[in-house]
Amino acid sequence: MLQLDFYGTLVAASLVLLLGRGLVKRVGFLRAYNIPEPVAGGLVVALILLALRGLEVEVRFDTSLQTPLMLAFFATIGLGADFASLKKGGRVVGIFLLAVVGLLVVQNAMGIGLAKALGLDPLMGLLTGSITLAGGHGTGAAWGTVFSEKYGLASASELAMASATFGLVLGGLIGGPVARLLIKRVQAPGCLEAEKPRVPKGFEQPNKERSITPFSFIETLALIAVSLLVGTLLNGQLHDTAFELPTFVCVLFVGVVLRNGLSVLGLYQVFEREVSVLGNVSLSLFLAIALMSLKLWDLASLALPIFIILVAQTLVMALFAIFVTFRLMGSHYDAAVLAAGHCGFGLGATPTAIANMQAVTQRYGPSQIAFLVVPMVGAFFIDIINVIVIKLYLALPFFATA
Repeated sequence: MLQLDFYGTLVAASLVLLLGRGLVKRVGFLRAYNIPEPVAGGLVVALILLALRGLEVEVRFDTSLQTPLMLAFFATIGLGADFASLKKGGRVVGIFLLAVVGLLVVQNAMGIGLAKALGLDPLMGLLTGSITLAGGHGTGAAWGTVFSEKYGLASASELAMASATFGLVLGGLIGGPVARLLIKRVQAPGCLEAEKPRVPKGFEQPNKERSITPFSFIETLALIAVSLLVGTLLNGQLHDTAFELPTFVCVLFVGVVLRNGLSVLGLYQVFEREVSVLGNVSLSLFLAIALMSLKLWDLASLALPIFIILVAQTLVMALFAIFVTFRLMGSHYDAAVLAAGHCGFGLGATPTAIANMQAVTQRYGPSQIAFLVVPMVGAFFIDIINVIVIKLYLALPFFATA
């Protein structure tokens, strides 16, 4: 077994991103279907590691950097959100929330229905529904423990981790193709031909253009660090209370308060371009580490009935994005980008959703509203709504407690 330490893992993650960029640039299929670079590179490495494991060679990574990178990404989402922008997106956020709630209900109904049809415990269907797909690894781990201890479901945690891994992979793979299919129906800013380079508008007002400097970098880094510290402390205070939230939601909330509080008091104006750069770096490295360290053999060990449920859930996600999300959001270019983002966190996680949308907008053109709405819903609302939906399903008669 080869164990890479912190530095070795950081080098490997950087190489995965370079590999992913090279693959997307050179492989027409990946580029045509808008596969995110971290997903392309990470899956290739994960497949190589799966092959090596067959030769009794195992490589393990130090994933201690993964959580701080994820939290840093959500901190930058919070620091990039001002109340004026949130107000503009209010109606769109509300409509998108309807689509999100609809998917959560459908995922659980599909999971439970297929589980019963295949002769499985309905809890397994719920576990392969919104708990692990929309909820991800964190929510899956939490509910897996509950199902094991309270309901006596054997291997619930292992099933949760494998299902969440499946969702993370597929969420990063179907978003681009879904968006490509939908964009063929609308007029995209960059059209379907080779996108023309856009001239930055900031050059029209050079005196207002801010350069990234070492000092400004430290200022932004300090804001991110404060968001991480205070958000983590806030999460600790809310633990085991009725208001308990995932850590990344607390970090994002602190970022929003910092951004708008400093602005209202006239003390500091957040450097949005620098926040975006640091957020993209954190996001890319997080996804690279998450995907290259995937244990694909956990997916191979899924029982055939569970695998059938997850494949069906993937198909439902794609169809829901095409026929519900896209139409509900207006059937235009922004709606197509939102559909790609919905695939990302509907099956995987918010970082996957952002990566999906970036892959689409880099080719076809910007979508400001999508990058405003998806992080808000994916970070703030989905976990809260998901808990409510899950508890409503658990109240059904055939979920008898042990």
